[in-house]
Amino acid sequence: MAENLFTNDVIISWLQYFAQNTTVDLERVKMLDITKKNKSVIPTVESHKATLVFTEAGDPDIFYRMWNAGLGECEVWYNDGSEPSGEIRHDKLKSMIDRGINASAGMLILNDNARNTYKIGMDNENFRRGSVRYVGSEIRSVILNKMQVGLQDDIIVISGESIAVEAAIIAQEGSVTAVEYNSDDRKTLEENIDHFGTRNIQVIDHVDDETMKGLPVPSLVFMVASASMEQELACLTRMNPNISVVIYTLDFGVAANIDHVFEKYHIIDKEVIQITVQKLNSRNTFETQPAPWIISGKAARRR
Repeated sequence: MAENLFTNDVIISWLQYFAQNTTVDLERVKMLDITKKNKSVIPTVESHKATLVFTEAGDPDIFYRMWNAGLGECEVWYNDGSEPSGEIRHDKLKSMIDRGINASAGMLILNDNARNTYKIGMDNENFRRGSVRYVGSEIRSVILNKMQVGLQDDIIVISGESIAVEAAIIAQEGSVTAVEYNSDDRKTLEENIDHFGTRNIQVIDHVDDETMKGLPVPSLVFMVASASMEQELACLTRMNPNISVVIYTLDFGVAANIDHVFEKYHIIDKEVIQITVQKLNSRNTFETQPAPWIISGKAARRR
């Protein structure tokens, strides 16, 4: 990949081209250069009425992936070649699924059905099943509320596959490092990454100083409590002495012992909540789902 393929001058020339050939209000266009690392086109198009996407040659199934994500009714404005000149074309995305990208270029994607805000807590049916048993969407909503993910956050998610996907969709300009110890779970997560187009997720198989070397320093960690939790906290608080922490556990012993753990790693502002969800089943009786503790805090050790 050529470094800085789309310079300011090139971007301006594409903006002028679409301004001259379409009636789209460019003030409202979201620009996305997916030649840069970790830029995800599908979540961006899903949440914006108009997206100007800059691509490089060699992506044979970009339109198929967007169609598979439910974006087939979007309208794509484009031209042939890599220069912002010549005849402009426009087609429904669903009619372009057999096309690839054979030249670096800009294309304007219009999505009349875009949601301007992302609604957390996707239904579990949206995820690829694989080996993973996902937490209920209502509980995931509370977890994401406690995480307070920002647009540019760098996050680490340990054994939380659906949390990693939703966090990556919210942090479109940030990154998610997903830790999966089980190889089957890693495969399922990778299927979800492909399904949702969340290119800002990278998957590793454990947490230590060596595997985290060169990765973005996380401002936030979500983890499912396990026997390796303290080793993970030790590593992550070395990386970022002010990291925010959210822990999921079904083990009362973990919740009861959290003061000791937090004191050891200088984590303050502790909050512990327990969530109970009951759902009415087909027999008109309520079924109680597992009731986890969600524990949050913030490391406060001086750098």
